[in-house]
Amino acid sequence: MKTVILIPARYASTRYPGKPLVKLTQPDGSQKSLIQMSYEAANSAKGADAVYVTTDDERIADAARAFGADVIMTSEDCANGTERCSEAMKNANLEADIIVNLQGDAPLTPPWFVEALIEAVKNDPNVGMATPVLRCDAQTYAHFTEDRRNGRVGGTTAVFNAQNDALYFSKEVLPYVDPGKMPEPLPVFHHVGVYAYRPDALAAYGTWSAGPLESLEGLEQLRFLENGHPIRCVEVDGKGRVFWELNNPEDVARIESVLKA
Repeated sequence: MKTVILIPARYASTRYPGKPLVKLTQPDGSQKSLIQMSYEAANSAKGADAVYVTTDDERIADAARAFGADVIMTSEDCANGTERCSEAMKNANLEADIIVNLQGDAPLTPPWFVEALIEAVKNDPNVGMATPVLRCDAQTYAHFTEDRRNGRVGGTTAVFNAQNDALYFSKEVLPYVDPGKMPEPLPVFHHVGVYAYRPDALAAYGTWSAGPLESLEGLEQLRFLENGHPIRCVEVDGKGRVFWELNNPEDVARIESVLKA
């Protein structure tokens, strides 16, 4: 099965304009842009036949081409990464059995997360879309709750049923855990912003309008749930790595500290 990874990136982020081009200090003291780190993360995953950066911004396109990436241009009308991937698939007439959306703000995404998604879709013809979830450790949970106390939007949490199909995703920390009765392991799962789609599911997404839940939460994947399309949650193992997305300027220092560690 042919698998293509798309990295959607936009310059005009509401919370962090120019985010894909932000430079992060590497362990050797050099600097790389967020989009280059995401591109390198995508290329480290096994099973992908091609990797593209897809954007509407020439600054990002130029930067991507400079470090050797192929680029698919899209319009400025894409409201989120999934819309951008859907349009890119159409614009480039991509022929693929599985399309992976590795968002450009997740440079710490381990390759085995992507590989687990590809396998989940390959192994079950009923899975039209899959996304990874990672059980929160104490450090990540503390980051989540600290962000919410300070009015910042941090990571996204996921709740799912016994068949591992998603029930809901939220920027709130779900489910609620009584601070005085912290269970072990924590029943809170961090949703990792990576998606694998079959082409028909991705094409259908581009025909739907955003629903009330997506609009309230600002989470693109809720559009699938609001239209009755299941999302398979694939639990992955962090293998001791701290996973953190770059959502706010404060996250730069967090990610750099993880890289040093």
